[in-house]
Amino acid sequence: MALFLPNVYQESIYDIDYKTLKDKGIKCLVFDLDNTIGLIRHRNCPKETIELMQKLQKDFMVEICSNNTTSRLKPYLKELGITGTSWSMKPLTYSLKKIQKKNHLKKKEMCMIGDQLITDILAGNRFHILTVLVNPLGTDHKVTGIARIIENIIIHNYQKKGLFERGKYYG
Repeated sequence: MALFLPNVYQESIYDIDYKTLKDKGIKCLVFDLDNTIGLIRHRNCPKETIELMQKLQKDFMVEICSNNTTSRLKPYLKELGITGTSWSMKPLTYSLKKIQKKNHLKKKEMCMIGDQLITDILAGNRFHILTVLVNPLGTDHKVTGIARIIENIIIHNYQKKGLFERGKYYG
């Protein structure tokens, strides 16, 4: 069950201590798309996200790893001037391996940032890279809503063990 436990938990991508990640040797930030850097219903990247990503690109390689379609991902990649993978099938780790190989990275130099335990965090943990969980920006698709039910059960079990609690940020 520890496969679902993030290394870091923050309210949003704007609250992450990126300096600490850099100090830990992280060179590549891999972001989920939907409800992590942008709302599902928005076709384009929010202005504050563009500003954050431009700032982060000074210190990190930045990638997007999304389970969504290429047509959904493309506008974000274009606006941000970065690369990424669609149809990632997280929690499978194929796309993370592809990003690692393309950028000549060691796993200890990568960090997966996302809003879902059973896709983003599980993929990152299975690939043995640092994981950061953030709260979702908005509501999910119906399919993702089912995953949230499972996620809430996992979180409840972690809470009973004193391992994780929503709203108690750490890392």
